[in-house]
Amino acid sequence: MNFRDAFTPLSAQDVHAEAQRRLADGWRYVQLLAVNKEGAVDLVYSYMKDGLLDNLVVPNVPLGARIASISDVYLEAFVCENEINDLFGVAFDGIVIDFMGNFYRLSTEKPMTIVSPAQLAEREKQRKIAAAKAAKDAQKAAAAAGAAAPAGQSSDAELEAKLAGMDPEKAAKVRAAMEAKRAKQASSDGKGN
Repeated sequence: MNFRDAFTPLSAQDVHAEAQRRLADGWRYVQLLAVNKEGAVDLVYSYMKDGLLDNLVVPNVPLGARIASISDVYLEAFVCENEINDLFGVAFDGIVIDFMGNFYRLSTEKPMTIVSPAQLAEREKQRKIAAAKAAKDAQKAAAAAGAAAPAGQSSDAELEAKLAGMDPEKAAKVRAAMEAKRAKQASSDGKGN
């Protein structure tokens, strides 16, 4: 069997009537999903019959909008409707099993994060350890090379070792200032010759 898919627009007012029509025509409910947009979502109702996956798209549903539930037609839709209510703020009127916004017990307001605060703290700790090790290695290399700087000045290796332990943004600013100072000094040295 060859599978095909299609995307068809659907108005918010026709969602329930279309679900009834699909059931009467022998279509199987597949899923309901929300596509996040700025200040709105697109709702995509997917039905399948004879190898055709028909995706009915209700575009630009404002956050906080109310849509007719199809769970009285396709009971399994209550899961997706409750999830979209909790995560996207679109309410469904007449859900057969309505969790009233408590389908998920969320410990944070924004549960969809890639890195937890603990993981972020551990990454920062490891970055600092690596920077300290690099600084120590650079100091050893400078000492081994016998890099002697004029009194009161640091060698480039020692300076880089210190910069490695700094915040990356601050280190970049210091490097840029040092480069500007070198350029200015080179310019003044060229004029004096």
